[in-house]
Amino acid sequence: MFKKILIANRGEIAVRIIRACQELNIKTVAVYSTADKDALHMQLADEAVCIGPSKANESYLNIHNILSAAVLTGAEAIHPGFGFLSENSTFAAMCEEVNVSFIGPKKEVIDQMGNKSNARDMMKKANVPVVPGSDRSITEFEEVKDMVDEIGLPVIIKAVAGGGGKGMRMVYSEAELEANFLQAQSESKAAFDDDRMYVERIIAPAKHIEVQILGDHYGNVIHLGERDCSLQRNHQKILEEAPGPSLTEETRQRICQSAVAAAKTVGYENAGTIEFLVDTDENFYFMEMNTRIQVEHPITEMITAVDIVKEQIKIASGEPLSLTQADVTLTGHAIECRINAENPSFNFAPSPGTIEFLNIPSGGLGLRVDTAMYAGAVIPPYYDAMIAKVITHGNSRAEAISKMDRALNEMVIEGIQTNLDFHIYLLHDEDFKSGHYTTDTLKNIIIPRWLGNKEANG
Repeated sequence: MFKKILIANRGEIAVRIIRACQELNIKTVAVYSTADKDALHMQLADEAVCIGPSKANESYLNIHNILSAAVLTGAEAIHPGFGFLSENSTFAAMCEEVNVSFIGPKKEVIDQMGNKSNARDMMKKANVPVVPGSDRSITEFEEVKDMVDEIGLPVIIKAVAGGGGKGMRMVYSEAELEANFLQAQSESKAAFDDDRMYVERIIAPAKHIEVQILGDHYGNVIHLGERDCSLQRNHQKILEEAPGPSLTEETRQRICQSAVAAAKTVGYENAGTIEFLVDTDENFYFMEMNTRIQVEHPITEMITAVDIVKEQIKIASGEPLSLTQADVTLTGHAIECRINAENPSFNFAPSPGTIEFLNIPSGGLGLRVDTAMYAGAVIPPYYDAMIAKVITHGNSRAEAISKMDRALNEMVIEGIQTNLDFHIYLLHDEDFKSGHYTTDTLKNIIIPRWLGNKEANG
């Protein structure tokens, strides 16, 4: 087992990893930017190293500075968390070059699955259904037009190296095809330094279902059930729940088995997720693989009692999986609400600033809050707006919703705007409570309804 791990991240995920390390008696090294000089993660770690100025590309994306911090402090491994360098194969390779273990899959697997076109090919080999679309990367508009002529509209244009909604455009008419392709390509080039694109048929209405998998160095792969991540705005998840509230048991079994087959086909090691679109007839199609821990991993931990971060660390240190598929039991239902520093009334505009008063709900069975907030903490404008995750677990979905409603009503965050009130509204919305929502429900139905209610109530 490692004696010291550097966490190449910030915010609540850095705090989450530090706590897992403490429970495993592993020393931790935090890295921080000048904007995070008073952040909770650098206060909780055994050591902390400043890696650069506020801007992410000069600090949390600065591979040289992060590796220098690891070597300087004698860290044996680096946990990348999610975002930033977590799916950067160059970073994973450079960790190995300086004799530091990367807590994640091998560079080759990150490359294979990070390239969306290659990933489609691998899924076909694993007999996993894929969305109709291009079988190779595209750089010229004429190629896009030919593909659309073949599979028809509507389509989604995606960056081969994309993620987080960047380099992605929905196209519903031929007249808007070229402009959307060029915009998506330009965005991909700016975000990932890669202008390769691919095209897929839009499956709609559909649910966004992902399966949590774990694989070790010995060929063992298991799944920890599925999560429903359909409630999204601009391809960013707002609320997730596990298990999916409207899947049949037959579909649940088939989709989880396909995820394991996919992971085995690519020789996957460590934690990851296989993401699918599920249509109204419960046909499912591979969408992408995330080769890292997910923001929403806590809801899977709640229903399985498996500490995914600890499993990541143990796998990276060379240990086999601590459980088999037969050991995995799904119990009850869990929900996660992402609390963001943003103002939903003004198109979810970011709201950085200083937290002047804070009350975090902490009592009651089946409640967990992952955050790096504290009274007096500064929420900088340079990074993702998520400042906390509230997670509840109940024997039933109704109980998990009730616990979440109670927890969110107890939570108080003053000094910045947040989406707390929106989440409380969402929990009471009939389309959410039914469980039969899709990726279009939030933006097309729930948000307009919420805004209308706010206007009607002054």
